Amino acid sequence: MTQFSENHPDPIRAPQFYSSVPSKRLIAWIIDIAVTILMTLLFIPFTAFIGLFFFPVLAMLIGFAYRTLTIASSSATWGMRMMSIELRDARGERFDFGQALVHTLGYSFSFAFVLIQFVSVILMLGSARGQSLIDLALGSVMINRH
Repeated sequence: MTQFSENHPDPIRAPQFYSSVPSKRLIAWIIDIAVTILMTLLFIPFTAFIGLFFFPVLAMLIGFAYRTLTIASSSATWGMRMMSIELRDARGERFDFGQALVHTLGYSFSFAFVLIQFVSVILMLGSARGQSLIDLALGSVMINRH
């Protein structure tokens, strides 16, 4: 439990906010990966196809921008929106640009190190609020939109 939990719905008294969130996060992540790959493929012709040689780096940069901008605009990526979930900050409010940037940096960092990502997944599956490691660090939660 985070020190900021008083600003988030209680998982015991209001379980509907957290119901199925871990599985929805997984599906949203798959959707977001597909969107990122599609955006990267659409961008490659604008690089005179040189981007094919740097596809993983290009996809990472486009994915970072996509995730940061979509979370900053509505506290959810397109995949999260499709799954009716959104991020809330430590105050229980939607993310602003700075919070979206920091959350995306933490998300990217966790993917760079398998052990950190593994711990994050275990936390999402095992904690009452389904928080990832970066969520715990920021005091944020992923909840169902109502």
